[in-house]
Amino acid sequence: MKFDRKDKIEIFENAISWIVVFALFVYGGGKIVQFDGASEINKTVSDLTGMELMWAFYGYSKSYAITLGLFEIIGGTLILMKRTRIIGCLFTSTILVNVILQDIYFEVHLGALKAAILYQVLILIILWLNKDKVIQSIKALIHFNTSQQPKNKFIIKLAIAFICFVLFRITEYYITIKL
Repeated sequence: MKFDRKDKIEIFENAISWIVVFALFVYGGGKIVQFDGASEINKTVSDLTGMELMWAFYGYSKSYAITLGLFEIIGGTLILMKRTRIIGCLFTSTILVNVILQDIYFEVHLGALKAAILYQVLILIILWLNKDKVIQSIKALIHFNTSQQPKNKFIIKLAIAFICFVLFRITEYYITIKL
């Protein structure tokens, strides 16, 4: 059996995908128990280290930590399947960038920061290996129908949209402030 270049790239992509997926499943599943008791720190906020403060924040709301864990598991599941891998990489990147920033700003253990950066780099490699699909998707998303329309119709549509905007903002005000 002989493997060509495409086969080798597919093997490599699967291997690094599985590394990320495994980590997301472990970290996502760990969120269920990871922050138990974290909000019971007997210090004032000014006496907490950055990491203790972050852990107290996550420990304050068990449902928030579980939601983040579920998002990590969903992202891992999307990456696991070739058909949804690009979507999973993009979805998971938003989570990992947040984790990386928290690890930096709250001075979390260096090992955790290195792991998050490693997983993000692996995701970027996966996206690079699928760059043609990524580029094609971006082009499809930003494609703008340039069909010509009369200028007065365009202006009327903008005016109607502006009126709707004003009405929505007024409604938003009454829903969020007045009620």
